Amino acid sequence: MLFNSVQFALFLPIVFLGYWVVTKINRKAQNFLLIVASYIFYAWWDWRFLGLIAFSTGVDFVVGQRIYVHLDDRKKAKAWLLLSVVANLGLLGFFKYYNFFVDSLVDSLQVLGYSVKSKYTLSIILPVGISFYTFQTLSYSFDIYYRRLKPTTNFVAFAAFVSFFPQLVAGPIERASNLLLQIERPRKFQYTQAADGLKLILWGLFKKLVIADSLAPMVDDIFANYGTYPSSTLILGVVMFSFQVYGDFSGYSDIAIGTAKLFGIELMSNFRFPHFSRNVAEYWQRWHVSLSTWFRHYLYIPLGGSRVSKQRAVFNILVVFLVSGLWHGSNWTFVFWGGFHALLFIPVFLLKRNRIYMDSVIGQNTYLPSLKETGQVLLTFGLVTFSRIFFRSPNLADAFAYIRGIFTDFQMEWYTHPLGYRMVDYYILMLLFVVYEYRIRKNERSPFHFKSPFVRFVLYVLAIFGILLFYDDGINRSFIYFQF
Repeated sequence: MLFNSVQFALFLPIVFLGYWVVTKINRKAQNFLLIVASYIFYAWWDWRFLGLIAFSTGVDFVVGQRIYVHLDDRKKAKAWLLLSVVANLGLLGFFKYYNFFVDSLVDSLQVLGYSVKSKYTLSIILPVGISFYTFQTLSYSFDIYYRRLKPTTNFVAFAAFVSFFPQLVAGPIERASNLLLQIERPRKFQYTQAADGLKLILWGLFKKLVIADSLAPMVDDIFANYGTYPSSTLILGVVMFSFQVYGDFSGYSDIAIGTAKLFGIELMSNFRFPHFSRNVAEYWQRWHVSLSTWFRHYLYIPLGGSRVSKQRAVFNILVVFLVSGLWHGSNWTFVFWGGFHALLFIPVFLLKRNRIYMDSVIGQNTYLPSLKETGQVLLTFGLVTFSRIFFRSPNLADAFAYIRGIFTDFQMEWYTHPLGYRMVDYYILMLLFVVYEYRIRKNERSPFHFKSPFVRFVLYVLAIFGILLFYDDGINRSFIYFQF
């Protein structure tokens, strides 16, 4: 079930009323309703994969308790943790990477002169959201093993934590110390929290439908026909893709966070205006925050983090980015994308500038950014946008051909919309979007925070009008990160 669908527009109010009215604010009944609603929500794509969620839930519920019992016996505790790792990553590896590794092995053997047919590949459907919920339930076992958390004995609450439908298929990837503890506590309806949630849902739908989906046809056209376009159009295509993927994924996160608020639950922020970052380190503190923090806590720090020698720390950074790239998809393009970001991040780390923008935003105490900040933002945006050629291209050959087209075919040509619409409207739309996001850059959870009630009313009307104008159920687009 898509957030941007008529079905979800009907589904959400029904669950909301059942949650607060029918259950009469009974925590156990609310949690059970969340499980039922979440399984219906997920089954809307393919009911056959519900067993995978149930399996991960059961394994980690039992494993968490067994790890806790054996905390003083680290060998036994580690053995139970290994069971969780094998079970979760085994599911993820089989469904997402089996064919990738088989094909890669066949290609490697052919390079060495061995003729091998790829007869061991399987017709496997990727279960939507498997990369997200396996990481979420796996973090629960890790936190118990590292003594950060005590296991729950409430299976219904744990099942609701694993399957919580607002963030089930594309995050944020929540830790049990935040989401599970909230699910275990009694919750009361708060008007202000629910109103804030509706505002975030509205803003998320605007970013998805008006920004991301309106740019998608042009991005699809340029990347599909890059060989026929000059460098100016190729640059435009990847810039528009940056806006598209940001509007698409951050829009999903806003809707997820806003929907959770309707049920009295606060999810972590997942996007903090990443395209206003002044270096790549700040970018990764602002882009897909839940995944970045997951890799930091469960991969980078266990590898030694930055507490080791510089050479080992650089190696740790490289591993994290390569694994992060592979997490995004079973394609060498994502590995190259991760490696490219590692090459951008490592110099910032070596110069000790990876933590200088932790608590500030561009133009922190001024209305406009300084000239230096503007240059830093443009450079970072340019580098990140360039990396997205690998992210968007179907294979490495197309990615390098696209790059070659940018640097060899120096022509300035006005691009024509594939459906004949005026391009100037989209340029203005992207510009206004940047200006508006700069205006609200200090609080990603208050997209309509203006003192004047009249200004807020106008913004609500414009956002709703834009959503209705751009919405087309006939070409309803899925969210980009569902494929991961």
